[in-house]
Amino acid sequence: MRIGTPAVVQMQILDAALDVWQDVDLNDLRAASVALSERLIAGIEASCPDLRLASPRDPAHRGSQVSFHFEEAYALCQALIVRGIIGDFRAPDILRFGIAPLYIGQAEIDAAIAAIAEIMQDRLWDRPEWRTRHAVT
Repeated sequence: MRIGTPAVVQMQILDAALDVWQDVDLNDLRAASVALSERLIAGIEASCPDLRLASPRDPAHRGSQVSFHFEEAYALCQALIVRGIIGDFRAPDILRFGIAPLYIGQAEIDAAIAAIAEIMQDRLWDRPEWRTRHAVT
């Protein structure tokens, strides 16, 4: 617990971060999130038949994330991390991606789809170093 005056530098940083939201229309933000998540789903379903959508198909019933079932989701998640694509593994077989349209766009979604497709097609997830479970994914 901290008692006293908040650190001035930290408060300035928070103030600057909150300024970004001044001109953001939340309806526009949600629409961008839905468009990006729909793009991700369509791309994965077209190129990775072994991944099965775990999230609700209807965007009105999901937030700004998309999840897929895959038996080797942990290994796939690790193979993606070394490529700079940060997914999230949830036991037993869920690979989850957050969609943050303030800093993720179509190019990042397309790059993720291409990387996942390559890893799946070439079975690059099937390497011993990706199967070793760590405390944090």
